[in-house]
Amino acid sequence: MDSSRPALLVLVRHAESARNLAKKGSVYFADDAARQVVRGVPDHLIDLTADGHKQAEQTGHAVRDRFGSFDYVFTSGYARTDQTAEGVLSAYPAAERARMRVKTDLFIRERDPGFAYDMTTAEAEAAFPWLNEYWQTFGGFMARPPGGESLADVVGRVHTFLNSLFRDHAGQKIMVVTHGGTLRCFRFLLEGWTYAQAQRWPSGQSPANCGITTYQDTGERLELLDYNQVYWTVGSA
Repeated sequence: MDSSRPALLVLVRHAESARNLAKKGSVYFADDAARQVVRGVPDHLIDLTADGHKQAEQTGHAVRDRFGSFDYVFTSGYARTDQTAEGVLSAYPAAERARMRVKTDLFIRERDPGFAYDMTTAEAEAAFPWLNEYWQTFGGFMARPPGGESLADVVGRVHTFLNSLFRDHAGQKIMVVTHGGTLRCFRFLLEGWTYAQAQRWPSGQSPANCGITTYQDTGERLELLDYNQVYWTVGSA
């Protein structure tokens, strides 16, 4: 059956990064001590942690067992997505891996965090005292961090990326290693979310490091099979 879309699309959030560890899920750094390890390192050069490398490697074995090989693997070109893809692909024998093409696409990079990138909570509140009210007014999908991008902005470039997938990779198996914010934009487009759905992740549904989200071609659309499946056990008791 002819198709105008990939046969399989597997989205992978990158494994644990040094900033993930330092920020512990907060928007800003708690204090100066928390940011010292990554202060001054631009977002595209942030590395995985040691646990992050293990997460990627463990995930790779599950991905290979479940999906086999892919035609193409796309990363954002950020260090943490490149390192995650490398870890996942390390589970494949050399012959299988040689058949999979790995490409970088800037359209699937993380949202630009803007001027508050390296700030503590106290610094951000002092520099942008109006920001909380602005954020409450416009919401987490439409609001732009000062100097940065809204998720609605990111949707525009993810839309361009998906158009290229549909045009150039119909019928193929595709893996995309990307970022948490960008993943929300993929879901907005692929699942036809409303603005209200896209405002925030529902409670308990934030994408995990190395969480796997899978779409399969039904003949009419790419349909979500499962969201945020985790296959690594790093740190488990």
